[in-house]
Amino acid sequence: MSFDQLVTLLVLAAVVGALVFDKGRADVVALTGAAVLLLTGAVRPVEVQGAFASPAIIALASLFVIAYAMELSGLLDTAIHKMVGLCRRIGGLGIWLLIAICGAASAFLNNTPIVVLSAPVVRDVAKSLNLPPKRFLMPLSYAAVLGGCCTLIGTSTNLLVDDMASIAGQPRFGIFEITPVGLAVAAAGMVYLLLFADRLLARAVSDSEPEPESAEVAVGALDEAGLAGSQLGSAQAFAPDRPLRPLKALLSAGIFLAVILLASLNVAPIAACAFAGAVLLILLRVITADEAYSGLRPDILMLIAGMIVLGIALDESGLASAATERLVGSLEQLQPIVALAILYGATLFLTELLSNATVAVLITPLAVALAETLGVSPRPFLVAVMVAGSAAFATPFGYQTNVLVYQMGGYSFMDFVRVGLPLNLITWVVGVAAIWMTFPF
Repeated sequence: MSFDQLVTLLVLAAVVGALVFDKGRADVVALTGAAVLLLTGAVRPVEVQGAFASPAIIALASLFVIAYAMELSGLLDTAIHKMVGLCRRIGGLGIWLLIAICGAASAFLNNTPIVVLSAPVVRDVAKSLNLPPKRFLMPLSYAAVLGGCCTLIGTSTNLLVDDMASIAGQPRFGIFEITPVGLAVAAAGMVYLLLFADRLLARAVSDSEPEPESAEVAVGALDEAGLAGSQLGSAQAFAPDRPLRPLKALLSAGIFLAVILLASLNVAPIAACAFAGAVLLILLRVITADEAYSGLRPDILMLIAGMIVLGIALDESGLASAATERLVGSLEQLQPIVALAILYGATLFLTELLSNATVAVLITPLAVALAETLGVSPRPFLVAVMVAGSAAFATPFGYQTNVLVYQMGGYSFMDFVRVGLPLNLITWVVGVAAIWMTFPF
Protein backbone atom coordinates (compact mmCIF):
# COMPACT_ATOMS: atom_id res chain seq x y z
CA MET A 1 0.00 0.00 0.00
CA SER A 2 1.40 3.39 -1.04
CA PHE A 3 1.67 6.41 1.24
CA ASP A 4 -1.24 8.17 -0.52
CA GLN A 5 -3.42 5.08 -0.19
CA LEU A 6 -2.60 4.74 3.50
CA VAL A 7 -3.37 8.41 4.22
CA THR A 8 -6.61 8.25 2.24
CA LEU A 9 -7.71 5.09 4.04
CA LEU A 10 -6.98 6.62 7.46
CA VAL A 11 -8.82 9.83 6.59
CA LEU A 12 -11.78 7.85 5.24
CA ALA A 13 -11.95 5.77 8.43
CA ALA A 14 -11.71 8.88 10.61
CA VAL A 15 -14.41 10.74 8.66
CA VAL A 16 -16.81 7.79 8.66
CA GLY A 17 -16.17 7.13 12.36
CA ALA A 18 -16.80 10.76 13.26
CA LEU A 19 -20.05 10.75 11.30
CA VAL A 20 -21.31 7.45 12.70
CA PHE A 21 -20.67 8.51 16.31
CA ASP A 22 -21.75 12.12 15.68
CA LYS A 23 -18.51 13.66 16.94
CA GLY A 24 -18.98 16.97 15.19
CA ARG A 25 -20.77 18.85 12.46
CA ALA A 26 -20.56 16.82 9.30
CA ASP A 27 -19.43 19.77 7.16
CA VAL A 28 -16.54 20.45 9.56
CA VAL A 29 -15.63 16.75 9.60
CA ALA A 30 -15.60 16.58 5.79
CA LEU A 31 -13.54 19.77 5.44
CA THR A 32 -11.05 18.54 8.07
CA GLY A 33 -10.57 15.36 6.06
CA ALA A 34 -10.07 17.42 2.89
CA ALA A 35 -7.48 19.59 4.65
CA VAL A 36 -5.49 16.55 5.83
CA LEU A 37 -5.53 15.08 2.33
CA LEU A 38 -4.30 18.38 0.90
CA LEU A 39 -1.53 18.81 3.48
CA THR A 40 -0.21 15.29 2.97
CA GLY A 41 -0.23 15.59 -0.80
CA ALA A 42 -2.85 12.87 -1.34
CA VAL A 43 -4.74 15.45 -3.41
CA ARG A 44 -3.39 18.46 -5.25
CA PRO A 45 -4.61 22.06 -4.78
CA VAL A 46 -6.03 22.12 -8.31
CA GLU A 47 -8.15 19.05 -7.49
CA VAL A 48 -9.48 20.68 -4.32
CA GLN A 49 -10.25 23.79 -6.33
CA GLY A 50 -12.15 21.65 -8.81
CA ALA A 51 -14.20 20.10 -6.00
CA PHE A 52 -15.35 23.49 -4.75
CA ALA A 53 -16.23 24.55 -8.29
CA SER A 54 -18.01 21.33 -9.25
CA PRO A 55 -21.34 21.57 -11.12
CA ALA A 56 -23.11 19.95 -8.16
CA ILE A 57 -22.00 22.78 -5.85
CA ILE A 58 -22.93 25.49 -8.36
CA ALA A 59 -26.34 23.94 -9.06
CA LEU A 60 -27.17 23.45 -5.39
CA ALA A 61 -26.04 26.93 -4.34
CA SER A 62 -28.07 28.53 -7.12
CA LEU A 63 -31.18 26.44 -6.38
CA PHE A 64 -30.94 27.37 -2.69
CA VAL A 65 -30.98 31.06 -3.66
CA ILE A 66 -33.99 30.58 -5.95
CA ALA A 67 -35.88 28.60 -3.29
CA TYR A 68 -35.07 31.23 -0.66
CA ALA A 69 -36.36 33.97 -2.96
CA MET A 70 -39.64 32.08 -3.30
CA GLU A 71 -39.78 31.71 0.47
CA LEU A 72 -39.06 35.42 1.12
CA SER A 73 -41.81 36.38 -1.32
CA GLY A 74 -44.32 34.55 0.89
CA LEU A 75 -45.24 32.15 -1.91
CA LEU A 76 -44.70 28.94 0.04
CA ASP A 77 -46.41 30.26 3.18
CA THR A 78 -49.43 31.41 1.19
CA ALA A 79 -49.77 28.10 -0.66
CA ILE A 80 -49.70 26.15 2.60
CA HIS A 81 -52.16 28.45 4.35
CA LYS A 82 -54.57 28.11 1.43
CA MET A 83 -54.50 24.38 2.06
CA VAL A 84 -55.45 24.85 5.71
CA GLY A 85 -58.99 25.95 4.82
CA LEU A 86 -59.38 22.97 2.50
CA CYS A 87 -58.16 20.59 5.19
CA ARG A 88 -60.68 21.94 7.67
CA ARG A 89 -63.49 21.57 5.14
CA ILE A 90 -62.85 17.99 4.06
CA GLY A 91 -61.24 16.58 7.22
CA GLY A 92 -58.44 14.05 7.43
CA LEU A 93 -58.41 13.52 3.66
CA GLY A 94 -57.40 17.16 3.29
CA ILE A 95 -54.34 16.59 5.49
CA TRP A 96 -53.30 13.69 3.29
CA LEU A 97 -53.75 15.94 0.25
CA LEU A 98 -51.49 18.53 1.90
CA ILE A 99 -48.91 15.82 2.56
CA ALA A 100 -49.05 14.73 -1.10
CA ILE A 101 -48.60 18.33 -2.29
CA CYS A 102 -45.59 18.78 -0.01
CA GLY A 103 -44.12 15.58 -1.45
CA ALA A 104 -44.64 16.85 -5.00
CA ALA A 105 -43.00 20.19 -4.13
CA SER A 106 -40.00 18.33 -2.71
CA ALA A 107 -39.20 17.08 -6.20
CA PHE A 108 -38.09 20.62 -7.05
CA LEU A 109 -37.41 22.43 -3.77
CA ASN A 110 -35.31 21.56 -0.73
CA ASN A 111 -37.54 19.45 1.50
CA THR A 112 -36.29 20.84 4.81
CA PRO A 113 -38.02 24.24 4.52
CA ILE A 114 -41.11 22.54 3.10
CA VAL A 115 -41.43 20.31 6.17
CA VAL A 116 -40.50 23.15 8.52
CA LEU A 117 -43.33 25.24 7.08
CA SER A 118 -45.94 22.52 6.77
CA ALA A 119 -45.34 20.36 9.88
CA PRO A 120 -46.80 22.90 12.36
CA VAL A 121 -49.75 23.43 9.99
CA VAL A 122 -50.38 19.68 9.76
CA ARG A 123 -50.13 19.36 13.53
CA ASP A 124 -52.51 22.26 14.26
CA VAL A 125 -55.08 21.25 11.63
CA ALA A 126 -55.09 17.69 12.97
CA LYS A 127 -55.71 19.01 16.49
CA SER A 128 -58.57 21.20 15.27
CA LEU A 129 -60.15 18.10 13.71
CA ASN A 130 -59.61 16.10 16.91
CA LEU A 131 -57.19 13.83 15.08
CA PRO A 132 -53.84 12.75 16.59
CA PRO A 133 -50.97 14.63 14.85
CA LYS A 134 -48.80 11.51 15.08
CA ARG A 135 -50.90 9.99 12.32
CA PHE A 136 -49.64 12.60 9.88
CA LEU A 137 -46.27 14.06 10.87
CA MET A 138 -44.16 10.98 10.11
CA PRO A 139 -45.92 10.43 6.74
CA LEU A 140 -45.25 14.11 5.96
CA SER A 141 -41.50 13.58 6.36
CA TYR A 142 -41.59 10.36 4.37
CA ALA A 143 -43.56 12.02 1.55
CA ALA A 144 -40.97 14.79 1.34
CA VAL A 145 -38.17 12.22 1.07
CA LEU A 146 -40.07 10.24 -1.58
CA GLY A 147 -40.73 13.40 -3.59
CA GLY A 148 -37.04 14.25 -3.60
CA CYS A 149 -36.31 10.98 -5.44
CA CYS A 150 -38.35 12.06 -8.47
CA THR A 151 -35.97 14.51 -10.19
CA LEU A 152 -32.25 15.15 -10.48
CA ILE A 153 -32.60 18.33 -8.41
CA GLY A 154 -34.89 16.77 -5.81
CA THR A 155 -32.03 16.10 -3.38
CA SER A 156 -28.37 17.00 -3.08
CA THR A 157 -27.67 13.24 -3.20
CA ASN A 158 -28.85 13.01 -6.81
CA LEU A 159 -26.69 15.93 -7.92
CA LEU A 160 -23.65 14.57 -6.09
CA VAL A 161 -24.03 11.07 -7.59
CA ASP A 162 -24.37 12.68 -11.02
CA ASP A 163 -21.20 14.70 -10.38
CA MET A 164 -19.21 11.71 -9.10
CA ALA A 165 -20.38 9.61 -12.04
CA SER A 166 -19.24 12.34 -14.43
CA ILE A 167 -15.78 12.26 -12.84
CA ALA A 168 -15.78 8.51 -13.53
CA GLY A 169 -16.45 9.21 -17.23
CA GLN A 170 -20.21 8.65 -17.31
CA PRO A 171 -22.60 11.00 -19.15
CA ARG A 172 -24.65 13.35 -17.00
CA PHE A 173 -28.29 12.69 -16.15
CA GLY A 174 -31.15 14.76 -17.44
CA ILE A 175 -33.31 16.55 -14.90
CA PHE A 176 -36.26 14.18 -15.43
CA GLU A 177 -34.34 11.06 -16.44
CA ILE A 178 -34.90 9.34 -13.08
CA THR A 179 -38.52 10.52 -12.79
CA PRO A 180 -40.18 7.21 -13.86
CA VAL A 181 -38.30 5.35 -11.14
CA GLY A 182 -38.90 8.07 -8.56
CA LEU A 183 -42.61 8.20 -9.30
CA ALA A 184 -42.96 4.42 -8.98
CA VAL A 185 -41.15 4.44 -5.62
CA ALA A 186 -43.12 7.47 -4.39
CA ALA A 187 -46.46 5.98 -5.46
CA ALA A 188 -45.74 2.68 -3.72
CA GLY A 189 -44.61 4.53 -0.61
CA MET A 190 -47.69 6.75 -0.45
CA VAL A 191 -50.06 3.81 -0.91
CA TYR A 192 -48.31 2.02 1.95
CA LEU A 193 -48.57 5.10 4.18
CA LEU A 194 -52.26 5.60 3.40
CA LEU A 195 -53.17 1.97 4.06
CA PHE A 196 -50.89 0.99 6.93
CA ALA A 197 -49.35 4.00 8.70
CA ASP A 198 -52.35 4.43 11.02
CA ARG A 199 -52.28 0.81 12.14
CA LEU A 200 -48.53 0.75 12.67
CA LEU A 201 -48.62 4.01 14.60
CA ALA A 202 -51.54 2.92 16.79
CA ARG A 203 -49.25 2.35 19.79
CA ALA A 204 -47.59 5.73 19.36
CA VAL A 205 -50.96 7.50 19.05
CA SER A 206 -52.18 5.93 22.29
CA ASP A 207 -49.14 7.26 24.19
CA SER A 208 -48.92 10.75 25.59
CA GLU A 209 -47.60 13.30 23.11
CA PRO A 210 -45.02 15.88 24.22
CA GLU A 211 -45.77 18.68 21.75
CA PRO A 212 -43.78 21.91 21.50
CA GLU A 213 -45.89 25.05 21.54
CA SER A 214 -44.22 26.58 18.51
CA ALA A 215 -42.46 25.63 15.33
CA GLU A 216 -39.26 27.26 16.57
CA VAL A 217 -38.85 24.60 19.28
CA ALA A 218 -38.95 21.81 16.73
CA VAL A 219 -36.83 23.70 14.24
CA GLY A 220 -34.17 24.28 16.87
CA ALA A 221 -34.13 20.56 17.59
CA LEU A 222 -32.87 20.00 14.06
CA ASP A 223 -29.46 21.22 15.17
CA GLU A 224 -29.40 19.20 18.37
CA ALA A 225 -30.67 15.72 17.70
CA GLY A 226 -28.51 13.10 16.08
CA LEU A 227 -26.46 12.86 12.94
CA ALA A 228 -28.98 14.29 10.53
CA GLY A 229 -29.25 17.51 12.50
CA SER A 230 -25.56 18.20 12.13
CA GLN A 231 -25.19 16.86 8.63
CA LEU A 232 -27.56 19.20 6.87
CA GLY A 233 -27.68 22.37 8.91
CA SER A 234 -30.33 24.56 10.43
CA ALA A 235 -33.72 25.35 8.98
CA GLN A 236 -34.07 28.49 11.14
CA ALA A 237 -33.94 30.80 8.15
CA PHE A 238 -37.14 29.29 6.79
CA ALA A 239 -39.18 29.40 9.99
CA PRO A 240 -40.80 32.90 10.03
CA ASP A 241 -44.21 33.35 8.47
CA ARG A 242 -43.95 35.91 5.66
CA PRO A 243 -46.71 37.89 3.89
CA LEU A 244 -47.26 37.41 0.17
CA ARG A 245 -45.52 39.86 -2.16
CA PRO A 246 -47.32 39.17 -5.45
CA LEU A 247 -44.79 40.63 -7.91
CA LYS A 248 -41.78 39.00 -6.24
CA ALA A 249 -43.68 35.72 -5.91
CA LEU A 250 -44.56 35.79 -9.60
CA LEU A 251 -41.01 36.60 -10.69
CA SER A 252 -39.34 34.03 -8.46
CA ALA A 253 -41.77 31.29 -9.49
CA GLY A 254 -41.45 32.25 -13.16
CA ILE A 255 -37.64 32.18 -13.06
CA PHE A 256 -37.70 28.85 -11.24
CA LEU A 257 -39.99 27.32 -13.87
CA ALA A 258 -37.78 28.76 -16.63
CA VAL A 259 -34.72 27.13 -15.07
CA ILE A 260 -36.48 23.76 -14.97
CA LEU A 261 -37.72 24.12 -18.56
CA LEU A 262 -34.36 25.16 -20.00
CA ALA A 263 -32.54 22.37 -18.18
CA SER A 264 -35.09 19.73 -19.20
CA LEU A 265 -34.82 20.81 -22.86
CA ASN A 266 -31.00 20.56 -22.62
CA VAL A 267 -30.59 24.20 -23.60
CA ALA A 268 -27.84 24.36 -20.97
CA PRO A 269 -26.73 22.23 -18.00
CA ILE A 270 -28.76 22.55 -14.81
CA ALA A 271 -25.83 24.28 -13.06
CA ALA A 272 -25.69 27.00 -15.73
CA CYS A 273 -29.47 27.47 -15.83
CA ALA A 274 -29.81 27.67 -12.05
CA PHE A 275 -26.84 30.04 -11.72
CA ALA A 276 -28.29 32.37 -14.36
CA GLY A 277 -31.67 32.25 -12.61
CA ALA A 278 -30.17 33.13 -9.22
CA VAL A 279 -28.24 36.09 -10.69
CA LEU A 280 -31.34 37.29 -12.53
CA LEU A 281 -33.31 37.32 -9.27
CA ILE A 282 -30.70 39.66 -7.78
CA LEU A 283 -30.62 41.90 -10.87
CA LEU A 284 -34.43 42.18 -10.82
CA ARG A 285 -34.25 43.01 -7.09
CA VAL A 286 -36.52 40.11 -6.20
CA ILE A 287 -33.88 39.25 -3.62
CA THR A 288 -30.92 41.31 -2.43
CA ALA A 289 -27.35 40.08 -2.61
CA ASP A 290 -27.22 39.83 1.19
CA GLU A 291 -30.43 37.79 1.24
CA ALA A 292 -29.04 35.54 -1.50
CA TYR A 293 -25.96 34.85 0.61
CA SER A 294 -28.22 34.06 3.58
CA GLY A 295 -30.03 31.43 1.53
CA LEU A 296 -26.89 29.65 0.33
CA ARG A 297 -26.81 27.04 3.14
CA PRO A 298 -22.97 26.90 3.20
CA ASP A 299 -22.96 23.98 5.64
CA ILE A 300 -24.50 21.73 3.00
CA LEU A 301 -22.28 23.06 0.24
CA MET A 302 -19.10 22.63 2.27
CA LEU A 303 -20.12 19.11 3.30
CA ILE A 304 -20.51 18.11 -0.34
CA ALA A 305 -17.28 19.84 -1.40
CA GLY A 306 -15.34 18.08 1.34
CA MET A 307 -16.79 14.71 0.37
CA ILE A 308 -15.93 15.32 -3.31
CA VAL A 309 -12.31 15.89 -2.26
CA LEU A 310 -12.40 12.57 -0.42
CA GLY A 311 -13.83 10.90 -3.51
CA ILE A 312 -11.05 12.37 -5.66
CA ALA A 313 -8.44 11.05 -3.22
CA LEU A 314 -9.99 7.58 -3.33
CA ASP A 315 -9.79 7.65 -7.12
CA GLU A 316 -6.37 9.27 -7.58
CA SER A 317 -4.63 7.10 -4.98
CA GLY A 318 -5.92 3.92 -6.60
CA LEU A 319 -7.62 2.90 -3.37
CA ALA A 320 -11.08 2.93 -4.96
CA SER A 321 -10.03 0.68 -7.84
CA ALA A 322 -8.24 -1.72 -5.50
CA ALA A 323 -11.24 -1.94 -3.18
CA THR A 324 -13.74 -2.33 -5.99
CA GLU A 325 -11.72 -5.12 -7.59
CA ARG A 326 -12.03 -7.15 -4.40
CA LEU A 327 -15.64 -6.27 -3.69
CA VAL A 328 -16.82 -6.64 -7.26
CA GLY A 329 -15.00 -9.94 -7.63
CA SER A 330 -17.46 -11.56 -5.25
CA LEU A 331 -20.42 -10.33 -7.34
CA GLU A 332 -19.18 -10.82 -10.89
CA GLN A 333 -20.81 -14.25 -11.23
CA LEU A 334 -24.24 -12.88 -10.32
CA GLN A 335 -26.96 -11.85 -12.70
CA PRO A 336 -27.09 -8.04 -13.17
CA ILE A 337 -30.53 -7.76 -11.55
CA VAL A 338 -29.28 -9.57 -8.43
CA ALA A 339 -26.19 -7.37 -8.25
CA LEU A 340 -28.43 -4.32 -8.63
CA ALA A 341 -30.62 -5.45 -5.73
CA ILE A 342 -27.59 -6.07 -3.52
CA LEU A 343 -26.12 -2.65 -4.34
CA TYR A 344 -29.45 -0.96 -3.59
CA GLY A 345 -29.72 -2.76 -0.25
CA ALA A 346 -26.15 -1.93 0.76
CA THR A 347 -26.68 1.74 -0.11
CA LEU A 348 -29.94 1.80 1.83
CA PHE A 349 -28.31 0.31 4.91
CA LEU A 350 -25.40 2.76 4.83
CA THR A 351 -27.76 5.73 4.39
CA GLU A 352 -29.40 4.92 7.71
CA LEU A 353 -26.00 5.36 9.38
CA LEU A 354 -24.04 7.91 7.34
CA SER A 355 -24.72 11.21 5.62
CA ASN A 356 -26.13 11.07 2.10
CA ALA A 357 -22.99 12.75 0.75
CA THR A 358 -20.72 10.16 2.34
CA VAL A 359 -22.73 7.30 0.86
CA ALA A 360 -22.74 8.90 -2.58
CA VAL A 361 -18.94 9.29 -2.54
CA LEU A 362 -18.33 5.75 -1.30
CA ILE A 363 -20.85 3.86 -3.42
CA THR A 364 -20.87 5.71 -6.76
CA PRO A 365 -17.40 4.50 -7.88
CA LEU A 366 -18.34 1.00 -6.74
CA ALA A 367 -21.53 1.15 -8.81
CA VAL A 368 -19.61 2.13 -11.95
CA ALA A 369 -16.94 -0.53 -11.39
CA LEU A 370 -19.55 -3.21 -10.70
CA ALA A 371 -21.40 -2.44 -13.91
CA GLU A 372 -18.20 -2.45 -15.96
CA THR A 373 -17.15 -5.79 -14.46
CA LEU A 374 -20.53 -7.30 -15.32
CA GLY A 375 -20.30 -5.82 -18.81
CA VAL A 376 -23.53 -3.82 -18.50
CA SER A 377 -24.52 -0.17 -18.45
CA PRO A 378 -23.68 1.71 -15.22
CA ARG A 379 -26.89 3.75 -15.58
CA PRO A 380 -29.21 1.44 -13.58
CA PHE A 381 -26.66 1.10 -10.79
CA LEU A 382 -26.21 4.87 -10.52
CA VAL A 383 -29.97 5.37 -10.30
CA ALA A 384 -30.08 2.77 -7.52
CA VAL A 385 -27.49 4.79 -5.57
CA MET A 386 -29.52 7.98 -6.09
CA VAL A 387 -32.80 6.51 -4.85
CA ALA A 388 -31.44 4.35 -2.04
CA GLY A 389 -29.09 7.15 -0.97
CA SER A 390 -32.07 9.29 0.05
CA ALA A 391 -34.86 6.83 0.83
CA ALA A 392 -33.96 6.20 4.48
CA PHE A 393 -37.01 5.66 6.67
CA ALA A 394 -36.14 3.21 9.45
CA THR A 395 -34.44 5.62 11.88
CA PRO A 396 -35.23 9.18 12.97
CA PHE A 397 -31.69 10.21 11.99
CA GLY A 398 -31.59 8.73 8.49
CA TYR A 399 -32.82 11.99 6.96
CA GLN A 400 -33.05 15.54 8.28
CA THR A 401 -36.84 15.86 7.96
CA ASN A 402 -37.21 12.74 10.11
CA VAL A 403 -35.40 14.57 12.92
CA LEU A 404 -37.84 17.46 12.70
CA VAL A 405 -41.00 15.38 13.05
CA TYR A 406 -39.32 13.10 15.59
CA GLN A 407 -39.06 16.06 17.94
CA MET A 408 -42.35 17.73 17.06
CA GLY A 409 -44.46 14.57 17.21
CA GLY A 410 -42.84 13.04 20.25
CA TYR A 411 -42.19 9.74 18.47
CA SER A 412 -39.99 7.01 19.85
CA PHE A 413 -37.10 5.46 17.95
CA MET A 414 -39.11 2.25 17.55
CA ASP A 415 -41.97 4.16 15.91
CA PHE A 416 -39.65 4.86 13.00
CA VAL A 417 -38.48 1.26 12.90
CA ARG A 418 -42.07 0.00 13.01
CA VAL A 419 -43.27 2.22 10.13
CA GLY A 420 -40.05 2.87 8.25
CA LEU A 421 -38.58 -0.62 7.98
CA PRO A 422 -41.49 -2.02 5.91
CA LEU A 423 -41.36 1.16 3.81
CA ASN A 424 -37.66 0.55 3.19
CA LEU A 425 -38.42 -2.99 2.03
CA ILE A 426 -41.31 -1.92 -0.22
CA THR A 427 -39.35 0.88 -1.88
CA TRP A 428 -36.38 -1.49 -2.28
CA VAL A 429 -38.44 -4.01 -4.24
CA VAL A 430 -40.33 -1.39 -6.26
CA GLY A 431 -37.19 0.64 -6.88
CA VAL A 432 -35.19 -2.30 -8.23
CA ALA A 433 -38.12 -3.40 -10.43
CA ALA A 434 -38.67 0.14 -11.77
CA ILE A 435 -34.96 0.61 -12.49
CA TRP A 436 -34.84 -2.75 -14.29
CA MET A 437 -37.79 -1.78 -16.50
CA THR A 438 -36.69 1.82 -17.14
CA PHE A 439 -32.92 1.53 -17.53
CA PRO A 440 -31.91 -1.54 -19.55
CA PHE A 441 -28.66 -3.24 -18.67
